[in-house]
Amino acid sequence: MKKKIVSILLCATMVAAMAVGCGSKDGGSDSKSESGDSKDKKYKVGITIQSLSNAYWAGVMGKLEEQLKDKGWDYTLIDCEDNSATQVSQIENFITSGCDLIMVHPSDAEAVENICKEALDADIKVMCWDDPMENTTANWVLDNTELGKEIGKTAAEFINDKFTADDKAQVTVIGYPSTKVLKERADGIKEGLKENCKDNYEVIAEVDGLEAPEAQSNVESVLSAHPDANVFVGVGAGAMIGSNEALLQKYGKGKIPENVGVITTDVTEQQLNSLKAGNEAVRSIVGFEGSNEDTAKACMKMYERILSGEKFEGDDHNVYRTIKPITTDNIDEILKGM
Repeated sequence: MKKKIVSILLCATMVAAMAVGCGSKDGGSDSKSESGDSKDKKYKVGITIQSLSNAYWAGVMGKLEEQLKDKGWDYTLIDCEDNSATQVSQIENFITSGCDLIMVHPSDAEAVENICKEALDADIKVMCWDDPMENTTANWVLDNTELGKEIGKTAAEFINDKFTADDKAQVTVIGYPSTKVLKERADGIKEGLKENCKDNYEVIAEVDGLEAPEAQSNVESVLSAHPDANVFVGVGAGAMIGSNEALLQKYGKGKIPENVGVITTDVTEQQLNSLKAGNEAVRSIVGFEGSNEDTAKACMKMYERILSGEKFEGDDHNVYRTIKPITTDNIDEILKGM
């Protein structure tokens, strides 16, 4: 049965969507009764994502769906709209449905620890994307402080080229401190700026901006209060897309001053196109595996490793993702996989 990404809008609709669980109306095969290598088995997978309104997550999850369909696996992919209580209920349903693997991208990692332990106790594999959780089979994570430092370092290269101690960059940090890993990332950005900049910048504002509309609105407020604000660094795609749009509204495409720039992480097609265009405010992107397809394939490989019974114990419990800079040398290749 063809599956589609479901975004949970209300508690009532969540219950209806959750009835689907990990099962399939066309009777997906039972992986526990099959034999052979894990790559040939058909598994049931439950995936709960923090938010599919985020451009990065929507893009990667779309490509992950293609991978799951190619494998013939039975899956349910839903988001919790950044609500931990909703996410707990989703995981409960995955357990009841008899999933082989649950992947959680937590709204609040601490809030889902207990329910993930219940999944482990039910002999279900659990993978966390983004947080170094305790009650999981494995965590697929970034060192968010180091990622932030790399964003700060990349921004510092731009600042050092354009600004001096007598003409300092006016920097806005766009974060999302209510999410632990994003707070770590924003703190890393500030650390990276401090370590790599000369005495040629000052942080004039720190605003929220996980999704593009919020980032755009907050950056517009910054520009209203600080008309000469010129460097915007952030924790993700929403920060880049929103601040770039605010700057395009202020200056116009092709009229962005050379000393105005946006530097963040994540990899979306919109970000890449803005970088390649060369006439917008996007100056640099700090990416991960590469394209959405590259990331989806890497995630699928993690699924296969976990379901094969590989042990992720001790220092190996956290599997760290790679950080990959997006440059004019590799942007065309990455765009092909978006």
